Amino acid sequence: MTARIVLFGATGYTGRRTAEEMVERGLRPVLAGRSASRLAPLAERLGDLETATADVTDTASVRDLVGKGDVLVSTVGPFGQLGEAALSAAVQAGSTYLDSTGEPPFIRRVFEEFGPLAEQTGARLLTAFGNDYVPGNLAGALALRLAGEQAHRVEIAYHITGGGRAQLFSRGTLVSLVGVATEQVYTWRDGIRAEPAGARMRTFPVAGHERPALTIGSSEHYALPRLHPGLREVDVYLGWFGPLTRAVHLGSRVSDSLLRLPGARPLARRLGELAAGRVAEEPDATALERVTSHFIGAVFDAAGTPLSEVRLIAGDPYRLTARLLAWGAGWAAEHGVEATGALGPVDAFGLDVLEAGAAEIGLHRP
Repeated sequence: MTARIVLFGATGYTGRRTAEEMVERGLRPVLAGRSASRLAPLAERLGDLETATADVTDTASVRDLVGKGDVLVSTVGPFGQLGEAALSAAVQAGSTYLDSTGEPPFIRRVFEEFGPLAEQTGARLLTAFGNDYVPGNLAGALALRLAGEQAHRVEIAYHITGGGRAQLFSRGTLVSLVGVATEQVYTWRDGIRAEPAGARMRTFPVAGHERPALTIGSSEHYALPRLHPGLREVDVYLGWFGPLTRAVHLGSRVSDSLLRLPGARPLARRLGELAAGRVAEEPDATALERVTSHFIGAVFDAAGTPLSEVRLIAGDPYRLTARLLAWGAGWAAEHGVEATGALGPVDAFGLDVLEAGAAEIGLHRP
């Protein structure tokens, strides 16, 4: 029997697109959110789907939506502020949980704080199950399989080309990025090690040009070492900032010291949120149709010699996130997820199933 799927945050930009992709796949999720009046038109348009209301700040309210074996998909962000209720509810219920976060501090909490609790209740937690960071997990895992036992370091890169000067990110994404900029993130050096966002920079050849990217915390730092016990270093780079990359990199060195001052982090976060509030709530739909998303997984031995590289491409990153969440929720509902705790995409589905599913929804090798 197929498990029940609950989509929490269905009236937001990412949630609405995820609901549409779920219905396109033949799924009938329960659409959940804070406002019944906003849920009703979407549910009717998508085929009279069931709806439910829940308080984003109240775990018990969300807990009433799911039972053991159900699938809870959360698109409610910023996750650092609003994501805990859904996560806690899934852990308590022993459900399968997927979310659309790209926020490193939240990802870290899922793996380090909620993962052990989920193992006790039988819950399965798949955080950051979207454009960030499933493609890098897949590219990295495929490259590690090619590299063999000599793999020592893996580098993952995320780039977008073709969008021009248009607004490619939703207001919610920008608010999340502001939050990341005011927090410590991490890398992997024989274990998780804290460092500022953007602490290191390097370039990658993408679409005929050397394009810069900055280090960021992600789920790959937790998931990829599980696949290869000999792996000693994992770095993930974000190449979304174009000409501003170098300035962001240099600024990270200064801002980390300044943000240690009393009251500096809340003030910086508030100023960033005010600035993000001046942009459109949704990205430029026409521009998103033109973009290409690039994902690179490269593996090196202990001497720095390249061993393997896998590149994947897709289009609109929000479409990819919606399709990944819809595919993952549908597969988990129909086939289940055997492992428990905080899981990477390969942990949950296996490399071959994940690669096939990704290709089906438009994430593939060029």
